Amino acid sequence: MDVTIPTIILLGGFVLLLLLRVPITFSLATASIATAIYLHIPLMAIVQQMVQGVKSFSLLAIPFFIIAGEMMARGGIAEKIINLANVLVGRVRGGLGMVNVVDSMLFGGISGSAVADVASTGVIIIPLMTKNGYDNDFSVAITVTSATQGIIIPPSHNMIIYSVAAGGVSVGRLFLGGYIPGILLGISLAIIVYVLAVKRNYPKGRKYSLKEGIAIAIDALWGLFVAIIIIVGVVAGVFTATESAAVAAVYAFIITFFVYKQIPLKEFRGILYSTLKTLTMVMTLIATASSFSWLMAYLRIPAMATELLLSITDNKYMLLFLVNVLLLFLGMIMDMAPLILIVTPILYPVLIGKFGMSPIHFGIMLMINLAIGLCTPPVGSALFVGCAVGKISIEKATKAMIPFYIAMVATLFLVTYVPEITMFLPNLIMPGQ
Repeated sequence: MDVTIPTIILLGGFVLLLLLRVPITFSLATASIATAIYLHIPLMAIVQQMVQGVKSFSLLAIPFFIIAGEMMARGGIAEKIINLANVLVGRVRGGLGMVNVVDSMLFGGISGSAVADVASTGVIIIPLMTKNGYDNDFSVAITVTSATQGIIIPPSHNMIIYSVAAGGVSVGRLFLGGYIPGILLGISLAIIVYVLAVKRNYPKGRKYSLKEGIAIAIDALWGLFVAIIIIVGVVAGVFTATESAAVAAVYAFIITFFVYKQIPLKEFRGILYSTLKTLTMVMTLIATASSFSWLMAYLRIPAMATELLLSITDNKYMLLFLVNVLLLFLGMIMDMAPLILIVTPILYPVLIGKFGMSPIHFGIMLMINLAIGLCTPPVGSALFVGCAVGKISIEKATKAMIPFYIAMVATLFLVTYVPEITMFLPNLIMPGQ
């Protein structure tokens, strides 16, 4: 069978619809249906693939992760995390910039969302930094870029999506694999913050007494325990990822409404509505991307992509470089969830099948690439939210982010070429899984 024309219809139609600014869910569905009609494949088969794509027990973790993150984002945890970060690193030069990095590291481990991080901590930390003498564009730049740690440091519902797309990669090992790269990313951003703080003479923060520090840490610990429940539960084998997410959601509900009590119980209805909107977008993307991926497999597009990449170079390190460049470019023009679902079946056979790369290593490399895409124009969702909160233009924010982009890309390539950074914890704590 000649697959040239159906391949053009599938991929070309998808790209054309994106350029016409058709929502990505409808672009995936339309391209899939058009290709099926050309190939005389019953449309019921496409519907069945959509249903099959979301018919996974692992995906039940996603709504629980989202609702737990929503509750903690609205329930006062952001302010308490910022206070804790201030105790830890606020006293150094450019202390509030360091606080911004550390609070994203901690809050990201609760919400698992870069956009939620920017929206919740950004409304507090950006005005606070500006009030204390920091340039507004600098404040927005570090808020947006540091928020990407939430994608890499678990729990992250995007890791669940990758696990499903990759055929059932261990979620526990994925979670463990994200810790050191996520912390490394935070350290690289903190270095840039310090260098710029010294150059621009940004202020130091105040020192806290031991008594104050302990009180603030205890207050924040209630919220941080959400992440502990999820990670320890999964890694220790007490819960599956879905069960731990459900337990964390119940715990987040209790902490938000009965311990912190910064929002009334009637706000829960709004939280459910916001969760449903997010979940609808995620699940429809997964459904349509599943039919799209099935047609790609039917047309042998992953096999052709493998042959194409190997025809360019059979050097593993050069191939990794090319894959990273490709993912960075795609991350600039597409959202994260559909990209995971589309590129995983294409690149997985090349890097894992041909070169023996660990699925965990590839997954974390993919997460970092696409996390960078969240803060790059033209479609970086975290960038848009940060600019809205900071009330500055995308152009001004992007210019201020250049040093941070360099740090992020440097971290990406370090993680890419030194697999032990990713694999150390999974191999130490969950070997052989």
